[in-house]
Amino acid sequence: MRLLLINPNTTAAMTEKIGAAARRVASPGTEIVAVNPAQGPAAIEGYYDEAMSLAGLLGLIRGRADFDAVIIACFDDTGLDAARCVTEKPVLGIGEAAFHMAAMLANRFSVVTTLGRSVPAIEHNLTRYGLMARCGRVRASEIPVLELEDPASDACARIGAEVSLAIREDRAEAIVLGCAGMTDLAQNLGAAHGLPVLDGVVCAVAQAEALVRLGLTTSRLGGYAPPRR
Repeated sequence: MRLLLINPNTTAAMTEKIGAAARRVASPGTEIVAVNPAQGPAAIEGYYDEAMSLAGLLGLIRGRADFDAVIIACFDDTGLDAARCVTEKPVLGIGEAAFHMAAMLANRFSVVTTLGRSVPAIEHNLTRYGLMARCGRVRASEIPVLELEDPASDACARIGAEVSLAIREDRAEAIVLGCAGMTDLAQNLGAAHGLPVLDGVVCAVAQAEALVRLGLTTSRLGGYAPPRR
């Protein structure tokens, strides 16, 4: 099985970190191919960055058949619907994957993301996926995405503080980390706070493998029909 893991921004260090996290949980025999576009925003921090990343993202999918499923490793699920139109292979967004898995583990979860400007997009997605009622709150740690790549950053402590607030104020029973760049923090945060902390990258890998094994593909009826020539 071959999974195409796309980081829609152009920061190669983040792509490497995301790929390593995916490989740690992938089943034997599953190959993770982690890539990012050559051109586009260095980080995706809101609607404008999402729009600027779409051409590069779709270009990495269109016209190639050397994969069994696609994972879009941006928590806003950047370009997810468009990507499902250009391939019949399963396409998963890490946000949607993490939300659904959190809803299987807890009655109520909160999301801890990077900047406040990302909160509306995440809330819109939760509503669209029918899971807003299960979310206590979408919290912003006010950490720029690229700061997550800085070893000297206090990002982990600031994210941990938001997790504590989510447990106390939101009555959260699980936490979803709202950025692919947080993938290396989930295990330690879960152990420190005593509740499930979900990283969308690994959630999406597990779900993609399941869809491929079941032989399921994206519906070509209705909204996900291929583009007209």
